[in-house]
Amino acid sequence: MGNLIKVLTRDIDNNAGNFFLDFENAQPTEAERAVWVQVNEVLMEALAILDDLQSYNGAGEEIRQAIQNPSEDQVQERAWAAVVPLVGKLKKFYEFSLRLEGSLHGLLKALTSARCSPTQHLEQEQALARQFAEILHFTLRFDELKAEEENEVNNELANRMSLFYANATPMLKTLSDATTKFVSDNTDLPIENTTDCLCTMASVCKVMLETPEYRSRFASEDTVSFCLRVMVGVIILYDYVHPAGAFVKSSKIEMKGCIKVLKDQPQSSVEGLLNALRYTTKHLNDETTSKQIKNMLQVN
Repeated sequence: MGNLIKVLTRDIDNNAGNFFLDFENAQPTEAERAVWVQVNEVLMEALAILDDLQSYNGAGEEIRQAIQNPSEDQVQERAWAAVVPLVGKLKKFYEFSLRLEGSLHGLLKALTSARCSPTQHLEQEQALARQFAEILHFTLRFDELKAEEENEVNNELANRMSLFYANATPMLKTLSDATTKFVSDNTDLPIENTTDCLCTMASVCKVMLETPEYRSRFASEDTVSFCLRVMVGVIILYDYVHPAGAFVKSSKIEMKGCIKVLKDQPQSSVEGLLNALRYTTKHLNDETTSKQIKNMLQVN
């Protein structure tokens, strides 16, 4: 993405929204370091979680064989041997989602405080903005890879895990719920501090993706995927947090432009992200959503 990317954002806080946001190389200042260190530990674990999930094969065949051959001890033993390790892995994924929620709260508290405007936060605290983007990237990548095997642990944890894995995008739901809870728990903080932070991030990603000058500086195509996931992630969070949602005409997110950026990519690389907008947002099917946006997303 190059060391410095000039991002043109909307004039959200009555200040020229021209600033450099370095997703690849931003390093924490002393003021950011305490939060950055805590979040960095979770992000390091996130890499291991994705590796685990990518190597996750499930135990569907062993379970089917065990059901079809209930009297064959060897078949039952093979199924049990296949399932037990997966139980621990699914439990690990779920427990990590709780730690991710805590990290998100820490970042939102830092990036939306009344000390300065949301745009100034993102401009001055780029290492934390980068971590916020990395959490969103991880979240959508996890949900693309996630497995849906059943599990057996103690009853209380099993019930919570069942609710977690029953959702089509469990990690994204965790972040959406966590962001909504952050807003409701911090009533002294104007909701605009959070929503403006989210829509600025969406604008940052959209501009970098649609501007050839900026996109040509990407070190690899992985950076394109990163920006696309982050853009979709903040749109979904905004749609949950803002009372009117992301698709209403007065939304500060330029939804038509964001959808166009997605649809300009190879279909196979963005179908999952388009489906995330179609099926995991809150307000897309509201009457206030224009027919043009619904048509762009092929929603009846």
